[in-house]
Amino acid sequence: MLVVPADVRIRYADFLDKKGIALQHIYKCQKYLRYYLDFCQKYRHEASTVQGLEVFLLQLAEKKKDVTTRKEAERAVQLYQEYLVPGKNEGKSQKNDEITERAVNVDKYITRKDHNRDTVSSTIVTKPAEKNIDRIGSSWKYEFTELENTIRMRHYSDKTLKSYRKYIRDFQTYTESPQPDKLTAEHVKNYLTHLAVKKKVSASTQNLAFNSLLFFFRHVLNREFGTIDGVVRARKRPYIPVVLSRVEIEKIFQVLDEPYLLVVKLLYGCGLRLFECLSLRVHCLNLEEGILTVHNGKGKKDRTVPLPKSLYGVLREQLDTVYNLHSKDIARGYNGVFLFDADERESKNASRQFIWQWLFPAHKISRVKKTGAMKRFHLHETHVQKALRQAVKKACLTKRVTAHTFRHSYASHLLQANYDIRTIQELLGHSDVRTTMIYTHTVKSTTKREVKSPLDF
Repeated sequence: MLVVPADVRIRYADFLDKKGIALQHIYKCQKYLRYYLDFCQKYRHEASTVQGLEVFLLQLAEKKKDVTTRKEAERAVQLYQEYLVPGKNEGKSQKNDEITERAVNVDKYITRKDHNRDTVSSTIVTKPAEKNIDRIGSSWKYEFTELENTIRMRHYSDKTLKSYRKYIRDFQTYTESPQPDKLTAEHVKNYLTHLAVKKKVSASTQNLAFNSLLFFFRHVLNREFGTIDGVVRARKRPYIPVVLSRVEIEKIFQVLDEPYLLVVKLLYGCGLRLFECLSLRVHCLNLEEGILTVHNGKGKKDRTVPLPKSLYGVLREQLDTVYNLHSKDIARGYNGVFLFDADERESKNASRQFIWQWLFPAHKISRVKKTGAMKRFHLHETHVQKALRQAVKKACLTKRVTAHTFRHSYASHLLQANYDIRTIQELLGHSDVRTTMIYTHTVKSTTKREVKSPLDF
């Protein structure tokens, strides 16, 4: 984090005091100023320009900062820019070199990081006096907006948007924010090599960064960056999933409380991903036929899996709990649950219908920023992850257990019970059987080594 020189902080605080800003707000302004100047240094923006402020506020919005925080930050930066270039009344008696001296204190000073000690050096160095505006310092504001619009148009998930935006933002930082039309294959090559050599990322992370840039070039910049030769590839290591035994799974069940116990039982009993489980609605259950339908799974694919018979009674109790909570929400005048895509537009009353309620509703009501409507979301995944970590600790297991471990265990135990690999592939929702084949390494092989002719069976 950039350290603002002491003389600048003092002069800025004095300026705020003369403007009649309260002491507690002065501290806040200094905090937001530090964030803003660090942002300008990182993305090569001029701190005194309106463009730099706009991009800074855009990043705060991307990080989901609330409206109050964004307004306070905007006001702090505006006051700083006013401090750099005084108004007409004050400017009449001020010389140009004095104004320049103010701007130099921060805009032309940055901290240098001592890589040998891994500490921030107090030495202050000056930026280059001249900067090629066409080469660095571009905001990419339009490109990021176009990226979001393109991903929304293709109905990709929010997690895909978040990942793509993260790596493109990192690519922008690495290349020092050039004009997008100046980007070349060399930029991409150097960045991917940087990830493998300097950051030592995994092969999957490097591939995700590559796919993000490929999408950005192809669908946002509307051009190909061609063949990327000579990239140092991150080493891909063979991965064997962690699998729990039935004894270990039962130990976890014994120390979990509801509703997390039911969530974990569905993860193991149906082979669900965590987000697939938390996104279940009432209409996904068919207890009469013993079928669970997963809508909009990974890749926007639907599939059906058999429900464990041992969970029928618990699921009926959960439905009763959801019904009682829904009835209270309606009585309080709440607006039902969140619906996505075109579901809410096609049926305005669907969010208040029982069949559309979450199977695992959140504990608190959320407010929609645009409309002010009070709606209920599903149980947040971090709550389940935290409860699971505590349960694993109590069970004294020696394996690294996550929510996805139960999906691995589901597939491995089916394979151990001699179920066909293609059947397991369909139950897991894998597009390619090669993805499912990884589970052949998690169980002991029971195949007979001696090959016989079918005539001899």
